[in-house]
Parts: sequence; structure tokens; C-alpha cells
Amino acid sequence: MFFPQLYTKTSYSLLQSTIRVTDYIQEAKKSGYSVLAITDQNVLYGVPEFYQNCIREGIKPIIGAVISYSYEERLYDLLVYAKDTTGYQQLMQLSSKKMIQENLLLEDFNETDHLIFVIPTQHSVKNDFEVEKNFETHWQSVKSKVAPQDFYVGVSDTDSEQDWLDFLVKNNESLCALHPIASLREEELFALETMKHIKEGSQFPLEELTQQQNRARQGFLLSEKEVMTRFQEADLTKAVEGAQRLANSISFEFQFHQKLLPHYPVPGNKTAGEYLDELCQTQLSKRLAQITPEYQERLTYELSVIHQMGFDDYFLIVWDVMAFTHQNNIVTGAGRGSAAGSLVAYILEITDVDPLKYDLLFERFLNPERYTMPDIDLDIPDNRREDVLNYVREKYGQYHMSQIATFGTMAAKMVLRDVARVFGLSQSEANRWSKAIPNQLKITLKEAYQASKNLVELVNANEKNQLLFKTAIILEGLPRHVSTHAAGVVISDKNLLELVPLQKGSDEAFLTQYTMNDVEAIGLLKMDFLGLRNLSIIDYTLKAIKKVEKKELPLKQIPLNDPQTLLLFQQGDTTGVFQFESAGIRNVLRRLGPENIEDIAAVNALYRPGPMQNIDTFIARKKGKEAINYPDDSLMPILKNTYGVIVYQEQIMQIATKMAGFSLGQSDVLRRAISKKKKEVIDKEREHFVNGALQQGYSREKAVEVYDYIERFANYGFNRSHAFAYSFVGFQMAYLKAHHPGAFFVSLMNSVRHNTTKLKEYIAEARKKKLKLVAPSINQSYYGFELVNKKEIRFGLTAIKGVRRDFIEDILKDRKENGTYQSVDQFLIRLDKRWLKLDLLQSLVAVGVFDELSPNRKQLMLDLEGKIQNVVYSGGSIDLLGIMALKEEEVTDYPLEEKLKLEEEYLGVYLSGHPTEGYERLKMAKNIRLVTEIVAKQATCLLVMIKEIREIRTKKGELMAFVEGTDISGEIAITVFPKTYRQFRKLFEVNKVIFVQGRTEISNYNQELQLIGEVFSDPETLEKQYPDQTCFLRIKEEVDDPQTMKQLQGIFQKHPGYVPVVMYHEKDQRKVVLAEAYWVDASTNLKKQLAYLLQEENVVFK
Repeated sequence: MFFPQLYTKTSYSLLQSTIRVTDYIQEAKKSGYSVLAITDQNVLYGVPEFYQNCIREGIKPIIGAVISYSYEERLYDLLVYAKDTTGYQQLMQLSSKKMIQENLLLEDFNETDHLIFVIPTQHSVKNDFEVEKNFETHWQSVKSKVAPQDFYVGVSDTDSEQDWLDFLVKNNESLCALHPIASLREEELFALETMKHIKEGSQFPLEELTQQQNRARQGFLLSEKEVMTRFQEADLTKAVEGAQRLANSISFEFQFHQKLLPHYPVPGNKTAGEYLDELCQTQLSKRLAQITPEYQERLTYELSVIHQMGFDDYFLIVWDVMAFTHQNNIVTGAGRGSAAGSLVAYILEITDVDPLKYDLLFERFLNPERYTMPDIDLDIPDNRREDVLNYVREKYGQYHMSQIATFGTMAAKMVLRDVARVFGLSQSEANRWSKAIPNQLKITLKEAYQASKNLVELVNANEKNQLLFKTAIILEGLPRHVSTHAAGVVISDKNLLELVPLQKGSDEAFLTQYTMNDVEAIGLLKMDFLGLRNLSIIDYTLKAIKKVEKKELPLKQIPLNDPQTLLLFQQGDTTGVFQFESAGIRNVLRRLGPENIEDIAAVNALYRPGPMQNIDTFIARKKGKEAINYPDDSLMPILKNTYGVIVYQEQIMQIATKMAGFSLGQSDVLRRAISKKKKEVIDKEREHFVNGALQQGYSREKAVEVYDYIERFANYGFNRSHAFAYSFVGFQMAYLKAHHPGAFFVSLMNSVRHNTTKLKEYIAEARKKKLKLVAPSINQSYYGFELVNKKEIRFGLTAIKGVRRDFIEDILKDRKENGTYQSVDQFLIRLDKRWLKLDLLQSLVAVGVFDELSPNRKQLMLDLEGKIQNVVYSGGSIDLLGIMALKEEEVTDYPLEEKLKLEEEYLGVYLSGHPTEGYERLKMAKNIRLVTEIVAKQATCLLVMIKEIREIRTKKGELMAFVEGTDISGEIAITVFPKTYRQFRKLFEVNKVIFVQGRTEISNYNQELQLIGEVFSDPETLEKQYPDQTCFLRIKEEVDDPQTMKQLQGIFQKHPGYVPVVMYHEKDQRKVVLAEAYWVDASTNLKKQLAYLLQEENVVFK
């Protein structure tokens, strides 16, 4: 005897169950079950995971769903199970219909001959038994949809309605024992109730919170033995037999790894392989200036592997999509992941990195010795992604292309807020809970409880809080909603409804109910179309260059050794540059001083958790401060570019090929083994490697030493193809920043216009580049930032806080139809009356929108209310308005501080300037950084305006201070300890600019950067120590050669400072004023070095 658990909603029935699939199977197995079903509400999200886990645990899986249908405008549930593979297809179609058209009728149940129906105990036709006169019609309609032997009526051990049972016995209906569960354990029932309130957006009634222990306890998993006993005691043995009969009639095997690659519609009678060959040969001469035998050989090899592995169609599909992007002027990335290692991909313009030139390996992408689906991810600007998806949908058909579902889960902070809301806590109380969780990515509640004292105190404050926290822990990590995977798209020859369950996505698109991994596991082709903000920035930048500078910039032809761009990387001036934006990586760039794309890609590969520990070695070796060691001299060609440090996975593959005679396919297997950290595989490969090396003539000791070396570094090796492809995009952005800063920054600022923190940072950077930012204008601004000319950026109207988009729409429409505004009064008269609101219009005045019509902001602010009233009273007549004009009292405009305050309030940034501006000599002399440029655990100098001073007394009774300082880029907390505060206290005053020297650290309180202030000065006084002077160098003819210039460059870079440098070349009587990057300090050491190189009389500071 066995009892099949046939009615289980898992957490994939969103917010209706606390059951996790893996826990369910393990717990049920421990409780004696050998047959389990999954029956989620209308969906099949969890089926692949459920099936695989059941098979692994030796349990028979039954696949079903609770399908809701409408009858006479009411919703009813029906349990539907798949008898076999055909039945599963029919179940998928039912689920898809329900999830696409939302309203499902009994007429829609048309293919059901391989399904089993069970009437559930709740929310079913049974509820109409005693009430509805049309019960009989409804009952017969359901029965008619399925064969008599596949129709059952569910009963539970608590069913006590005798009339209903009599009716079933009288009509000889097959009974089926059901024990509905949505929780695994009794103690989870309260969390389940809470979850239902989260779903409905309701609160627990207070009495339920206090009496939560005294409820009917059912709906959780019982042991098989106990359920059997309960049904026997209820005299329902027949129902158990029915359930067993149902379970035995099911024979279902889930189909994984089907060959479902779609075919490309090839023109003519050619095969996909022939067409791909032809395409590559045609494109080869377009893509390469010179076709060497090496390229021809690599192309032939790659095509043979692609053909042998059956991926010709795949490459054609990707090529076709990329051809569409090129034809439609859609900017694309240089490639992503290992696909950049393929010459075929390069020739077909799928990627932009020449794999032979940059030593990228095809086997890292497609390994003939290990069958895996190729994975070419396409990077597209996020503002054009929809165009590409529409193209694919039109080409292959609506039911042949789908996006992929992904689940948003209840993470620590979110679940606490949700539960707090259900418990009736106020917004501020809920905030207290979420603030007690440390700001750490993917932190769990249990980890937070270990790490946060505030959380421990909160939890233990009272019983209600303990219950809240316990409930949140049960719900944490469960799926909360379904959303669309950011990139994944499925393409298929066959109608997708036959292969996967679908549901409605956004607009026309469908979503697969399976997640990304499940879609691939069944054998469907998944492609990633990534919408990248950075490519949109490049796209907007190119358009701005075309509009303002009147020229087309062929981005893919920019030189990768451009000196101005390399200088940007050397100075770490890469804010806004893809992959090189964080303060930490900019610091590494400054320390390393990259000289070519190879160095840049290495920084990209090394700046990640793990490989970071090799950065210091890498820099020391590059700078010649540490000897470069190779594990064996024969490996020098492989490791020379990275100074003997293994940076890339491809280097491991090349070492194995060189030393142990591995094929590149075998060496890729080795690379995978090491990165997966599977000890038995690593040891097996070690033997393989050592034996191979012995045959190549190396000693056993040397082979073991090199293998250990590989193992040590390989954990951190990065994909070289990916590093190069992404560094290309980074280099393109840096090139635009170096040569077209206006266009670059206007695009960058538009991309973050709703993120004030980032906007401040980018505005500060733009000002450093000597770009001018001008206030939004009622006659010239549009929605976003606009490039006025190469050096000037105008704010858009959407940047103003509290201003609605439809308000701006109205203004722009009116301006287009009726021309520019001649006065503020005319603007008010032409404005739709619903917008004549004082607070709305004040925000425009505050940021200078009307400056060109009325330059005195304070005057206009005072007169605005009267002007609005007059417009209302004048009935829209400009003549009448002239008669009613206000007697304006002359007032002086706001002082700068007041203007800045208003601008920050309404724009989030300082526009008219900032008190810390100026002090240029001091900034260069002291290497003063912006707040957004500082890095943790480093000495730094800042110039800030004091926003707030909070004094406290220490335990010893000494005064210390917490100071909030701001510069044009952002804000920083500065801690001033008692001794320092005593020394400099007189300098501290709100709204005063102060120079700070100190060290940065991460605050324990909020995990944010803070500064420990050590030295403070008045900037005016300090700047006087650095007199205004210039360094003049005369370059005599005999020393005017590249060698001397290189030495001079080295000296300048070791002594950066505030003194401009002018060089006079005697040879051709040429005077050169050096760029700011080569200005120097005026130290004695510098003067000595210059005098030694050029003779003392040729070096003058004045």
C-alpha cells in the first residue's frame, strides 16, 4: 500500500505556498512517500526542477496543475494531470492558454484525451452541489471533457458532507484521496497566512496576531502512514485505492536534451553549411586587409568544427540578427564572452575583435571534445533592443520566439518590509527594520542577525517582533513575482506551445514559463540580447557629434593606440567609461599606467574578487620593481604580455598545449575542471598533464611545479576573449570622452538624469573638463540635456524635481505651435489653466528657467502669485493683463548661497557654481580629489564646504565632531577626533570652505566611505604658499631627441603639480605649452633632475 501525495502547491504558485521544491521532495521521502505530484495554480514553472529532483531521489513524479476556468462568470478549480508525454503537451497547452488569454472556459479544454481530471475539494464544481440549479449541467460539461476512466472526484479525510458523498457513491464516481498542502510543517502555517495578506495587500487583524496559535491545523505535510490512517478512519479506503489507481495509470518521462535547434531559412537550394561557407569567403576580403594562410587555415578549421557539431544554422541566425542591426545603424558591442575567440564570428561582423591578432582561442568557445551549445550573446543599446526583438519575432513568427521568465524573490530587506506591513507597522517602523540589515549584496536574515547589533535588539524587544522575524525567515528567498529575463530569448522551428508552457509577457511578446536553465536543459536555443546602457550612451554621443560637430565618426575604426585615450586611462580619468568606472579600478589604472589595449584588458580581467590579489605583483613586474619569473622558460611567449602572471583562462590552455602536448580541446577540459574545483577531476588531469609533459621531454619535477602553478592561478583566470571585447567598448567610450567631451557628457548625463547622486558626479567631471553647464530655459530646453555647442550643455526640463512629464509636453507642444515666449506673462496666459499652480511654477523660477525673460529670480518669485491671479482675472487677455500689471518693488536678487540652495533643492545639483570652485593652484599642488574619486584606506586631500557640524563628547568628556562636507560632486562624512578638533576648531563654520587632509575608511555604522580628518586649513591662506609661476625649459639642439623627450616625460610624471610647463625647441624655434597632465611641482628635487638633463641655465621658474 502506498499513498500518492497528489495535491501540492509549491512556492511557484506565487504567494500561495511556502513549499520549496527540493525541501518538499526530501521531506516527503523521509516521511515515507514514493509517489509525489506537483500541482501549482495554472502554471508549470517548477516542473523541470521537480522532475529532476524526484528522479534523483528515486520518487515517482506526477505532473499536474490546478487549472482555473470560468463558468457562468464564476471561477472554478480543476486538478489536471498528465498521463504521459502527449498528456504533458496537452497540459502545457492548457496552462499556456490560461496564462495568455487569462480567461479560460470549459470550451477551451479541447485536447484532453491524455489527461486525468480530479475535482478538487475546494473552489470547485462541488461548491455548487446544494446551491445552484445548474449544477447538473456544469457537472456533465466537466465530465464530458475526459474519458470516464480518467475522471475522479477528490475527497479529503475531513470531508463530512454526507449528501455529497452519497451522490458520488450513487453515481458510481471514482473517488480520489486528496491531502491538499501548501506548507511542509505546522509551524509554517502562520507564515502562509502572512503570505496571503502580502498577496492581497492587507493587514492581519490584531486579534489574529495575538491568537495565532489557536487555529485549525491542516494544510501541511503529514507522514504517509498518518494520512493513510486518517483516510481509513474516515472510511475512505476506496478513495485511497482511487488515488493509487490514478498514480499507476501515469507513465511520464520528461524530455531533456532534445535537438531543437532551429533552421535558418537559407535562400536557393543550398544547405546551411554551404551558405555559411560562401558568406565567410565573401566577407573575408571585406573584413581583412590581407588574407594570410594563417587566417585561411583557421577559417577552414572553425567551419569544419561548426559543421561537424551541427551549428551552421545557429551562426546564420546570429549573423542575420547582427546584419539587421548594422543595416539599421544600431550600435553593437564588440562581442561578449568566449564568442570573441571565433574568426567566423569576426568575419561575419558578429564580433569586432580579430582573434588571431589578439591571440584568442576558438576552443574556449566551441570545443569539439565537449558538446555544449554555442553561446553568442549580443549587446545592443537598451533604447533599441525592442527593435531587434520585433525583427526576430517577425522573421520567425510569434509562436516561434519567446522571452524567458525569471523570478523576483523576497530578499532580506524586502521580506521584512512586507511582513512589517502585514503586521500593521508604520512606514518609519518598517524602515527601522530594513535599516538594521547591513548593506551587503545577497545577505540573508540569519547572516544579518549575526552581523547587526541593531537587528538583534529589535528582534528581542518583544514577542511580536520575534514572531515577525521568525515569519520573515520562513518567507525569505521564496519567489514573489515573475518578470522577464533581462536578455534571454528562445527561437524555435516548431511552435513553442508544443515544447514549453508560455504566458503573456509585455506587449506582443510571450514568456516561457521555464527559467533560462530549464529552457536550455530541454534543448531549446537560447540567445541573449542584452540591452546595454553603455551602448545607448555611445549611440547618443555619436548622434550629438553629428548634430553639433557636423561629422560622422566611424567608431569601429578608431586607433587603439590613440595617445589621448591612453592618457585618460593612465590618469584613471574613466568615470562614465564602461567597465572602468569604479573608484577602485580607477586607482589601479593610475598605479599601473596602461600603455596599450593589452594592459587595459589585463586590468579589466584582474579587477575582480579573487584575481585582485595578483594586481600588486602585476604592477610591480610591469614597473620593473620585481623580477619577472616564468615557471619554465618555454612558457615565456605565452606569459610575456602579462609579466609571468596567469591572467587569462586561455593562457592555461596554451600552457597545457605547449608543455603536455594537449589538444586545445583537451586543455579546455582541464581549464573547466580546475575552475569547477572538483578534486577528483583535478587529480586525474594532473596525471594526464604530467605524463604528457614527460613525453614532451620535461622532467617530472618541472611538470608538477607548472601544474601546481596552473592550479594556484587558474581559480582566478578570466576569459581573455571577454576581457578584450569589453575593453574595446571601454576604449571606444574613453576615446569619445577624450576627443568629444561635450557630446560624451551630454549622453552620460541623460542616461542618469533620474539618479541625482550619479548626476552630481558626472556634472563635477564635466566641469573639470571645462564644459559649461547652463540652466534650463523656457525657450530652448527640451526634455533631456542638450549639447548647445562643443563646450556647452543645457539642462532639460525633466531634470527639475516635482515637474510632471505631461506639463513639459504641454509647454513643448505650445512652443512648437505658437513660437517662443516673449515674457513671463505671455507664458502664463498661453499655459493650460490646470498648470497655474504656484508651487509648480516656483520650481521653474528657482532653477532659472525664466532667466532670459526675467533675470532677477527673487523678484519673480515674489511677484509670481500676483501674476497668476491676474492671468485668472484677465480671462486670458494680454491687453487687459497689461492694464492690471503689478507695481513691482525693486528687490536685489538672491545671493549665490541662496541660489545654490534652491538649485540643489529643485535640481539636486549646484548649477550656478559651488563655493569650492576656484583654488586651481592649490588643487594641483595638493592633488585635491573630488569626493566621488576617493578610495577606501588611502590618504587623500579634499576641498569641501561644511554643510553641518555635530559635536559630541567622548566617554572621557572631550569634544569631537562629525562634519558633513560637500563639493560639486557629492557629500562625505568627516570624523574629527578630540585632539585634532581642539587644534583646528576655530576653522569650523557652516557654509565655510575648508581644506581637509586625512585617510578614508569604510564606516562600521553604514558601510559607506568616510574620512578621518587629520589636518585642516583655510584654503585662501594655504594657496598663498604656492606662488603663481611657470616652468620654462630651453631644449638645445644637441639634446632634442626622442630619448630626452621620454626622460622628460618620466620626470614630469613623477612630479605632478600646479606649475605649467613651456618648452622652447631651439632646433626649429618652436614654443610648446604642455597639457595639464604634464604640469609639475616646484620641488628642489624636480629642479635638480631637470638641470642635470638640460643644464641649469636652460631651466627657469618664474
